[in-house]
Amino acid sequence: MGSLKSYPKTGTTWLKALTFAIANRSKFDDSTNPLLKRNPHEFVPYIEIDFPFFPSVDVLKDQGNTLFSTHIPYNLLPESILKAGCKMVYIWRDPKDTFVSMWTFAHKERSQQGDLAGIEEAFDKYCQGLSVYGPYLDHVLGYWKAHEANPEQILFLKYETMRGDPLPYVKRLAEFMGYGFTEEEEEGGVVERVVKLCSFETLKNLEANKGEKDREDRPAVYANSAYFRKGKVGDWENYLTPEMVARIDGLMEEKFRGTGFLASSP
Repeated sequence: MGSLKSYPKTGTTWLKALTFAIANRSKFDDSTNPLLKRNPHEFVPYIEIDFPFFPSVDVLKDQGNTLFSTHIPYNLLPESILKAGCKMVYIWRDPKDTFVSMWTFAHKERSQQGDLAGIEEAFDKYCQGLSVYGPYLDHVLGYWKAHEANPEQILFLKYETMRGDPLPYVKRLAEFMGYGFTEEEEEGGVVERVVKLCSFETLKNLEANKGEKDREDRPAVYANSAYFRKGKVGDWENYLTPEMVARIDGLMEEKFRGTGFLASSP
């Protein structure tokens, strides 16, 4: 069994697609993969959402499913998960892009509910740690320390690095999960096909992830298209002032000083 850990808007949907495609590649060919017709979230359930509120969804009834995910901070994970010994994969993203993605997501999906905080107010709250699932930097640091203590159990990935050169990281991810690619598969271009199938561009342009299409298996708060905005690295430059950038970079330097995190995360 494998569990995916992340903070919202840090690459969760992409990671779900990749892990599902890797774990199930022997079951489907390029034209029959379920990711072509359904959203990745339907195949990798959230332990804090699907398990307690939608126990009858197909993926939970599938005894062959070995993947689940959560946004829960490491220090709040259930003992059942920590003691199970399952492999964990954590993905993190530049906190500036994470904020911008969260803020634009909220404005796009909830603007009909009334006025939301402007970007300056929302940014101030974000920097104070007043955010969904707690302070983002604490969330990252918690999983980083757990990874440092047990690297064989927790794989730590950076969104920007993977986006820049996905092939080696997809192979590393598959090996970590216990689904390593064979030499024949690598020579046959299987890794490249997994990367292409799960690319942001491919997923965003699938009919299942366009417009107002919803999940097929349970009620959903957001349409499938909500999970695909730009997927761009460095989009924060279009939203944040130099003062905002200096503030969050300073917080990051302060939070991770002495941990070895920044030196290990180019």
